[in-house]
Amino acid sequence: MAEGLMTAEDLEVEKPALEPQTPGVPANEQHDLFEDEDALSDNSSHDKPGTVWQRFVPEGNVPFPDIFQTNQLLFYERFKAYQDYILADCKASEVREFTAEYLEKVLEPSGWQAIWRTNVFEVLVEVTNVDFSSLKAEVKLTQPYLCESRVSTFTLECMKELLELKENRLPLQELWVVFDDSGEFDQTALAIEHVRFFYQNIWRSWDEEEEDEYDYFVRCVEPRLRLHYDILEERVPSGLVIDYRNLLSECEEIYRKFLNLRSSISNGDSDTELENVSMAEGLRLYSEIEQLKEKLKLIENPLLRYVFGYQKHTDIQAKGVRPTGGKITHVVSTSMMASLLHSLLRDKLYQESHEEMEIQFHNDPLTAINACYEGDTVIICPGHYVVDGMFSIADSIELEGYGLPDDIVIEKRGKGDNFVDCTGVDVKISNVKFIQHDAVEGILSIHHGKTTLENCVLQCETTGVTVRTSAELLMKNSDLYGAKGAGIEIYPGSKCTLSANGIHHCKEGILIKDFLDEHYDIPKITMVNNVIHNNEGYGVVLVKPKTFSDLQENAPEGFEGNKILKVQTNREVDAMEKVGQEEPNVSGELRLCARPDLSEQTEQMEGNCEIVNELVAASMKKGQMKNKRLSGLGITEADDNLMSQEIFVSIVGNEFKWNGKGRFGTFLF
Repeated sequence: MAEGLMTAEDLEVEKPALEPQTPGVPANEQHDLFEDEDALSDNSSHDKPGTVWQRFVPEGNVPFPDIFQTNQLLFYERFKAYQDYILADCKASEVREFTAEYLEKVLEPSGWQAIWRTNVFEVLVEVTNVDFSSLKAEVKLTQPYLCESRVSTFTLECMKELLELKENRLPLQELWVVFDDSGEFDQTALAIEHVRFFYQNIWRSWDEEEEDEYDYFVRCVEPRLRLHYDILEERVPSGLVIDYRNLLSECEEIYRKFLNLRSSISNGDSDTELENVSMAEGLRLYSEIEQLKEKLKLIENPLLRYVFGYQKHTDIQAKGVRPTGGKITHVVSTSMMASLLHSLLRDKLYQESHEEMEIQFHNDPLTAINACYEGDTVIICPGHYVVDGMFSIADSIELEGYGLPDDIVIEKRGKGDNFVDCTGVDVKISNVKFIQHDAVEGILSIHHGKTTLENCVLQCETTGVTVRTSAELLMKNSDLYGAKGAGIEIYPGSKCTLSANGIHHCKEGILIKDFLDEHYDIPKITMVNNVIHNNEGYGVVLVKPKTFSDLQENAPEGFEGNKILKVQTNREVDAMEKVGQEEPNVSGELRLCARPDLSEQTEQMEGNCEIVNELVAASMKKGQMKNKRLSGLGITEADDNLMSQEIFVSIVGNEFKWNGKGRFGTFLF
């Protein structure tokens, strides 16, 4: 029988039967992405109520005794335990030693029962001793014998033989302590839960091989713990969660191959051709592991996760032209009064050509949008509409509010990645106010095509508008506020035109993502007559690598980018000279500008020029990097200033007021 049970040594630990749906972290404990990572007084307060131990009744046909339900600990409880009592400032190589010392202080060495859980069976055992250094417990089967198997029947004799193979020693993390209301084993159950959670969710098999510094908790434990709870609270896009888990599995698999290969090399003969091949393969595997680890760290770090975002590839499919070939006007209203219908007929629905128009009526905008085909129009009548779902706009349609934005309010309830997702070739949205709740990614994401946003109000809760690579945004006469991240995120390879908008009371006004990677095209940005004010951080932030920080210092005299800067500055001066005159704006309408004070003119001009200067410098650096790479291949290009000229159309007339950190800043990574 022993021969058939040899693989039981590799049985995996089964996760708890009951996973917490929401750990219930209070709002004031949720870590803000731009807060100081060390400011954790809220998360570790002694005054906060802790988890009250409850009993959990195991599922199944075998009458197991109740166990402690310990898997619903709050974030701050785990954080404080690892930081103050278990790990402190230990190195990665000292984790097991520190954990053993902690267990020795709080764990009852014997006299308690537990359910030994694997992915194959569950069996009731009694602990007779604990080997703290190996994090294992010596156990014996209880009387009566209680066992439930999911694969095959384990008799008492089989289980005894299996335990003998394991020398009656089981990992503590595979044991679930039987409930005892005397309180004697509360700390034992809690300590084992901390060990189990750590090795299931925090520890990585390669951690011990990283640089041995006294910041393992800060480098690894804290970001991974935060990510775990962010995922539970659905604060991370679902696609990013899938990517993270796939990366983790891939890295673990490659690391196992690397360890096996390294072991075979150390045990083999030296100076052989086979060993040289193995060494080359080992270097390749090591390089892959390092790349995957960097990607994992990027997702684990809350600040970098926010700054770099998630390159989501939406699966929304356009319907195209309606099979009948016609177009429909969808009218949305909670109730239709005769006076409202008369106004609609007069203003929107009557056509001088007297062609027949098909009209459909809906009582909520989500239903109307889902019914649209290419070329349809959605007219939303005044009202407050509460929707539980995401607007997925994949066809070229027009969404128009009939009235002022404050009279046509669409409010999102319920959790989800996005509020409005646009992939249509030409989407137009106007005269609508969007109010966002519980969206993970943002209030509006443009993945492909062009989206025009005119005369709208966007009341955000997380990120505001995201313009993804290859997408285009034209935003005019709109108001955006309240984003906990950036009001507008501009990705490489996108096109963004902002005219006469207000962007305020956000964490950052506008965030321009790094575009120095040669795989990305330079974004084309037009900013005219926007007012960016009262944001907590900067009005505009450019993300770029640290290696770029010395660019301007190393730039030669007569730097080509300065020509563009000079042209732009002249535009600013010309614009200032014309203040008080009627000048056309992007929409072609006439706009009368009041003459500001001279100091305000200077400050505005400096703000616009500062942004231009940084963007030009960054684009020049990209061109230099590309030319250097091509020259290494023997390829030369004529004019490395061409790319710099294409970075923007115009940045002029924008006002920056009362932003916490100033008009313009850079984020170095």
